[in-house]
Amino acid sequence: MLIRLPSTVGLILTKYLTDNQMAKIKITQIKSVIDRSERQKKTVQALGLSKINQSVEVEATPQIIGMVRKVNHLVAVESI
Repeated sequence: MLIRLPSTVGLILTKYLTDNQMAKIKITQIKSVIDRSERQKKTVQALGLSKINQSVEVEATPQIIGMVRKVNHLVAVESI
């Protein structure tokens, strides 16, 4: 189940994931980075994504959650 992260849901997810330190999330790129700012392109690349529909599984650290919030319109997040 893929989840888009509106800002309020992102805050709730952050609270949940910080309580469960070893939680993993699956991040999937759902939109292209063409015509996006250079900062957003680098953030998507730092998450390990380079193509649409590509997915990565990462630990849900505060740094990763922050990056996901910055590009939540380009990615979908799924709890594992």
